[in-house]
Amino acid sequence: MSSTYNDVRAAIEGRFELDLSTRSPNGEPPYAIAYSNIPFTPPNNIPWVQVFIRFGDNNYATLTSFNRQTGTLVVNVFTPQGQGTGENFTIAERIKDLFDRAKFSSIIFDAASGPAQVTPAAPEPYFQTQLTATFEAYLD
Repeated sequence: MSSTYNDVRAAIEGRFELDLSTRSPNGEPPYAIAYSNIPFTPPNNIPWVQVFIRFGDNNYATLTSFNRQTGTLVVNVFTPQGQGTGENFTIAERIKDLFDRAKFSSIIFDAASGPAQVTPAAPEPYFQTQLTATFEAYLD
């Protein structure tokens, strides 16, 4: 049972680490992952992802002894410019599969949205898309 904001953050980031930092069963390569408030230098001309969590409302879940914490997972996918959308969308699909209606560590995700193109990309020169997924976490 997740009991703190850091437990929720660690569970979500841990899911990224388990899947994206290693080669997938389909042969997709591992990707560098940027997390909030951790120094990161984007790799040169290869794909990478950025992950951050926005916590929202917190309220008492009736008939339980837990608080319901809402939030949004935001993931930016960066791929080299001028090479089309294929690789970016493949990475986005891999991420979507991790979180779309997923349930783990007392966190329940809704359907994921995106990938939506972000222009201009920040940082440039990348092609950037963004996925979002709202969630509810139950805190002690």
